[in-house]
Parts: sequence; C-alpha cells; structure tokens
Amino acid sequence: MKEKIKALKAAFPHTIPVLTGFTFLGIAFGILMNSKGYGPGWAFLFSLMTFAGSAQYLGITFLTSVFNPIYAFLMTLMINARHIFYGISMLDKYKDTGKFKPYLIFGLCDETFSIVCSVEPPEGVDRNWFFFFITLLDHSYWVLGSTLGALLGSLISFSVEGLDFVLTALFIVIFLEQWKAQK
Repeated sequence: MKEKIKALKAAFPHTIPVLTGFTFLGIAFGILMNSKGYGPGWAFLFSLMTFAGSAQYLGITFLTSVFNPIYAFLMTLMINARHIFYGISMLDKYKDTGKFKPYLIFGLCDETFSIVCSVEPPEGVDRNWFFFFITLLDHSYWVLGSTLGALLGSLISFSVEGLDFVLTALFIVIFLEQWKAQK
C-alpha cells in the first residue's frame, strides 16, 4: 500500500496541467451531452468507457443522428489514427507492465502520452504504479469533468452555441504554441 501512495504522490504533480484542461473540456462535453438529452449518467458512462476526447465530441453527433456505421467507423478512425503511432512508440516503455498493460493501453490519450514520454518515476517509485496513476488520474479528470458538465447543464439553462468549438480552439492554441516554440 505504501508503494502505491508513493507512486500516486509522484504522479499527481505531473498531471495538474491535464486536470485543469480536462476539467474545462470535460465540462463542455457534459454540457453538450445534456443539451442533446443525455444526462449525467450517460456522460459519466460515455467518458468512463470511451475516453476519446475529440471522438466523444463527435460521438454526440452519432448519438443524435441517423445511425451510419461506416461513417462512424471512418470518422473515428481518422480522428484517432494517431493512437496507432502512440501505441507503437510505447511498446518498449509498457513492455514489462504486466497486469497494468490493458489499462495503460486503453487510457493512452494525447496528454498521458506526453507525460509518460517526458518523465520517469523518481528513484524508489515503482514504475508500473507510476504510469498507472498518471493514466488513472488523467482518465478520472475527464470522467469527473464530463459528469460535472452534465450536472451543470441539467441545473443551469444557457445557450450552448459555439461550445462544440472548444476542442478545435484548444488544438489551434496547442498547434500555435508548438509552432512558435519551433521558430
């Protein structure tokens, strides 16, 4: 138990930027889910079981339109194809993760990938637990943000016009920051 707490304490500070980002993005997602008639339970389950950020935003459209499995498959593949390359690059890092591997693979999002690639656990911290907690914390932030957003959406009435642009705006900001850093 002590090694788990040590790994959690070591992982948490690395995930604070994700906490702030996922809280607001998750809230926007939850509010959009609620605006389409899907309450907090649906937002919670969707985020818990899918954990795909931009694909989840697109998923709202899939839930509210005529079902077209080919379109859904192709759009999801195009949005998440980058995860194939993330996964390939993580083969060595996740090689000896044992029972953690299925969840580490499931929970690999852009932000988790970035953290896991850029940090190593401090000396004396179990590597598997460290990676597990980074992934779990990031996933939890998204699930909690989504659920909170759906709850807020059910309690407060307001226009959601433009809210679906939040993720696009975030990608633009990240791209511009990286482009600026390269110059």
